[in-house]
Amino acid sequence: QVQLVESGGGLVQAGGSLRLSCAASGGTFSGWAMGWYRQAPGKQRELVAKISSGGSTNYADSVKGRFTISRDTAKNTVYLQMNSLKPEDTDVYYCAAAPLWDFLHRSDYWGQGTQVTVSS
Repeated sequence: QVQLVESGGGLVQAGGSLRLSCAASGGTFSGWAMGWYRQAPGKQRELVAKISSGGSTNYADSVKGRFTISRDTAKNTVYLQMNSLKPEDTDVYYCAAAPLWDFLHRSDYWGQGTQVTVSS
């Protein structure tokens, strides 16, 4: 079955950088949309960034210019490079994958989440 495994979270000081990775297995993902969401306790999951099979991207306004999403189709892996991190970026980050771009947020396929903590 489809599995998504995230890595790369951790603790970083404000202004620092982290790179998240999400490796997909159990299928062929070259034609799928993939992306990153984040969620704080008691809040709704929100889109951080997503990337289509063709490389089109979409970012939350709060991360534009600081975060970059990319994918390696051969490795079935999507990355999130996070620079100039702020304390408000502290959240659990989840990877998602779906056949359709518009339905990524409703995907059945999510990773287990990786904690990102930014200290001030």
